[in-house]
Amino acid sequence: MDIINHSPPENDLPNMGKTANRVLHNAGFYRLEQFIKVTESDILKLHGVGPKAVRILNDALKEKGLSFAKKP
Repeated sequence: MDIINHSPPENDLPNMGKTANRVLHNAGFYRLEQFIKVTESDILKLHGVGPKAVRILNDALKEKGLSFAKKP
């Protein structure tokens, strides 16, 4: 019998509150580097993620020299 590892992918997202973290995980976001491909507006469209969570993400991205994608 094969044992399947069902552990979640490595997560380096800051703590933004249970709801925002859960919504982002369910949307497939686990690493800060994933946010460079989406805009702040894209993230704010997710129900359960508000301006406070985006502000926390922005701060964490800046610490790593990263940023959200710019609006086209």
